[in-house]
Amino acid sequence: MASSLRVPSFRNEIHDMDTVQTVGTYRPPPSPSPSITLYYPPNLFKKVISEIIATFLLVFVTCGAAGISANNLSRISQLGQSVAGGLIVTVMIYSVGHISGAHMNPAVTLAFATYRHFPWMQVPFYWAAQLTGGISAAFLLREVLHPIKDLGTTTPSGADWRAFIIEIVVTFNMIFVTFAVATDTRAVGELAGLAVGSAVCITSIFAGPVSGGSMNPVRTLAPALASSIYHGLWVYFIAPPIGTLLGGGAYTFIKLQDRPSLESSSQKLSSFKIRRMKSMGKPVPDYEEDDAEPNNV
Repeated sequence: MASSLRVPSFRNEIHDMDTVQTVGTYRPPPSPSPSITLYYPPNLFKKVISEIIATFLLVFVTCGAAGISANNLSRISQLGQSVAGGLIVTVMIYSVGHISGAHMNPAVTLAFATYRHFPWMQVPFYWAAQLTGGISAAFLLREVLHPIKDLGTTTPSGADWRAFIIEIVVTFNMIFVTFAVATDTRAVGELAGLAVGSAVCITSIFAGPVSGGSMNPVRTLAPALASSIYHGLWVYFIAPPIGTLLGGGAYTFIKLQDRPSLESSSQKLSSFKIRRMKSMGKPVPDYEEDDAEPNNV
């Protein structure tokens, strides 16, 4: 019985040196080129749609409130329209901040990209989305608020250069707060929406009577097109980008660069901040991802 057993041959196995030598020298495949998904992730389309919706609602609420206020102060006061603008920013940050970052502003996108918090190759898509959402909202307002003709346009109330300086300062304030809560791991992430919305509200109350408190080229361009009012547009195309670049640069300069201590729970990234950083394409430290709570919403 035992003599009838046949011992299997392993001469064709890959670990057989004879076989390997006859097959030839193994050459690893060439390393692939960087994947396009590094620059255009699969969820980019969802981010773009998110920016369209967020910017649409931003312009619809802020310009709608401003248009009604300009037409009849007894219906919405100057303070009321400023509060409305700050609240809609807060709501949108909490709603879509973890998806697209809730930029809603070409100047904000520019600042994030300049200081390497956002990929440059996605900037044109965000700008197109913001223009689409903002202009669509303004032309819809023209229909629903008829016969109001001034749909919340922002124009200098005095000399253009005064409005120019005001817009730089208030935009500096807005983006300084935004960089603090959105890019710094030491900031309290859950308060990001409240902090940025409050900054927008405060600066709008101050700058409203002088420049309109735009801080956003799309927020100015969209109602200007729908209302056919183009006075002083250059102020709002140039001043907000300057303000965001200066404000972002200022916070980047003073930001502490040392790695937070692992022993201190107060130094941990919040789950909200982790989701927001991922939405902007930023790497998240492994020790933070391990400790982050899952999002069950």
